[in-house]
Amino acid sequence: YTRGIISEIFEKDVKTRKRISNVPVYERVQSFLLNNYASPFSLNNLLECLEKEGYKTKAATVRGYIEDLKKAKIIYECNRFDLKSKKALRREQKYYLSDLAIYFAMNTDNRLSFGPSLENIVYLYLASHDYQIKIGKMECDFIVRNKMGDYAYIQVAYTLQGEDIEATERIKEREYRPFRKIRDGYPRYIISLDKFRDKQEGVHHINAIDLFLGREVL
Repeated sequence: YTRGIISEIFEKDVKTRKRISNVPVYERVQSFLLNNYASPFSLNNLLECLEKEGYKTKAATVRGYIEDLKKAKIIYECNRFDLKSKKALRREQKYYLSDLAIYFAMNTDNRLSFGPSLENIVYLYLASHDYQIKIGKMECDFIVRNKMGDYAYIQVAYTLQGEDIEATERIKEREYRPFRKIRDGYPRYIISLDKFRDKQEGVHHINAIDLFLGREVL
């Protein structure tokens, strides 16, 4: 059922209205973005992938197809934010799905990738609450700004708990490390599915379910 709805969106809102001539290239671009949601995107990598697979196209054409998918509300683009210049950096971005059902409906492999999926859901939550959202690089996953103009820094992790004490410490070190490079006083958050909160270095640890249900706020 979901696949039928999504296929209709692709057919009517994208392929037909945009009069896409090179349908195989468009479908491969679409597949690439759907299968790499919440991952750093490189146009050059995508073009190299298309070339290796025998597709001939131009960068401008691929950018156009991506814009079409954005306008159809299939994907959302999130650009990187540079803390030093306080500017968004174009062409350094991630793409998030408007609904994770799109991925599962269009793929035979429906195993859940927990980390990217939770990051995608957090992005949709932030967007629905009118935050301006950018991705960090070495800083953190998200740099957000509310209506008052205040910033906050967010790391998203499925869990901070490993299979043993050493693994847990490695995970915590990885998740807390980016915050140490931030020198201003804006709040810092780790959002995970852990039931028990971890409190270190002034970072707020929030359970994702509590956040989505309104029991916690940023």
